Amino acid sequence: MRYYDSIIQTIGDTPLVKLNSVNKGVPGTILVKVEYFNPGNSMKDRMALKMIEDAEKRGDLKPGGTIIEGTSGNTGMGLALGAIAKGYKCIFTLADKQSQEKIDILKAVGAEVIVCPTNVEPDDPRSYYSVASKLNKDIPNSYYPNQYDNTSNAQAHYETTGPEIWRDTEGKITHWAAGVGTGGSMCGTSKYLKEQNSDIVSVGIDTYGSVFKKYKETGEFDEKEIYPYLTEGIGEDILPKNVDFSVIDHFVKVTDKDGAIMTRRLAREEGMFCGWSCGSAVAGALEWAKENLKEDDVMVVILPDHGTRYLGKIYNDDWMNARGFVEERDFETAADILANQAGNGVLTTIPHTATVSDAIKTMTSNSISQLPVTDGDNFVGSLIDSKLLAQMISDADLKEKPVSEVMDKPFQFVPLDNTLDVLSSVITKDNPAVMVRDENRNPHIITQHDILKAMTSN
Repeated sequence: MRYYDSIIQTIGDTPLVKLNSVNKGVPGTILVKVEYFNPGNSMKDRMALKMIEDAEKRGDLKPGGTIIEGTSGNTGMGLALGAIAKGYKCIFTLADKQSQEKIDILKAVGAEVIVCPTNVEPDDPRSYYSVASKLNKDIPNSYYPNQYDNTSNAQAHYETTGPEIWRDTEGKITHWAAGVGTGGSMCGTSKYLKEQNSDIVSVGIDTYGSVFKKYKETGEFDEKEIYPYLTEGIGEDILPKNVDFSVIDHFVKVTDKDGAIMTRRLAREEGMFCGWSCGSAVAGALEWAKENLKEDDVMVVILPDHGTRYLGKIYNDDWMNARGFVEERDFETAADILANQAGNGVLTTIPHTATVSDAIKTMTSNSISQLPVTDGDNFVGSLIDSKLLAQMISDADLKEKPVSEVMDKPFQFVPLDNTLDVLSSVITKDNPAVMVRDENRNPHIITQHDILKAMTSN
């Protein structure tokens, strides 16, 4: 008889499949490593099992223990499968941008799921990083793998994914591309492949709103690069220890929209029903390959997970249409929106020492709903008329207080070339505006009204 003793023994040895349609016009052979053939339907099964087994060897994870992890969903699934096979409990924290399908799947395999807000700083006690860490401190006999800084993550791909690709391409691989989130799959695999052939070029796929690309190119951790985005599984607002920039040669950024559309194309044109970051990885890899690959080159791109995680999002026409992810728009970038703003001149601001009454007069006389707050040349806060009104109703004396006592966080700066889909994902009910600097470094504001006008001006 031929069988496995448990489901975790089926992890790995996923197939390489040639792309035949979405890569038309791109030189070279483009192969994808289809990781949804793993039992948990994602590449995270590999590192989840490795983190568990390494923790057992060190004595960090003991019989009857509880595994606690902050996850975008797929690592949780891998950990849950390992926990089932080995008799552990699981508690997972997720950011609220993750799909409902991911939450439901984790609950289906017996995990407790805690949903945390996305739009908070990593060290905010409400973030899914902080909540997981606190639970680990509070719950006896618990283990917090911390996939971001646990080097077992990258090691798993060094030991399995890299060797599989080298074997299956018979050493003919010339380029390796992967989305970069925790960094494990990209860096562990890249390290192994470069040890076999140092000429192999690695291309990391990043998303707008993440710090990786700029950090690689300048060495600067620029907080102004950070803003909310919709794509799940790639990009970060931190620098995980598993991200080894020395084994990543280039970075390409992909918008939420381009990643989502490519994901749907992979299903429709290639028969690969995969997840959102898969489309991002392929879109970014093909963008880079158009200008850099030769006909005899072989590029391998990893497809991290399965489409069942995204049925309510990118595979839902209503969801896609609501975000402008299907139709092309006339205004493609923030620069286009600025060029079409009425009275596109000096930005109206208020100093942090001014009174609330002064701020209200400024907003009223200029017919604006949002007002940046400054301290000299620095933007230190923001005011929103609806929030001011709510505060004044409960505190009649508020109007004589300085703006600094009531202001919210400053509006986020985004690059001038951000496309409409990126801007629409950043601007929300709680974050009704963003700021950009034009070619002369002058600041400007883009509001919900500007986005709606751009989307409907056809």
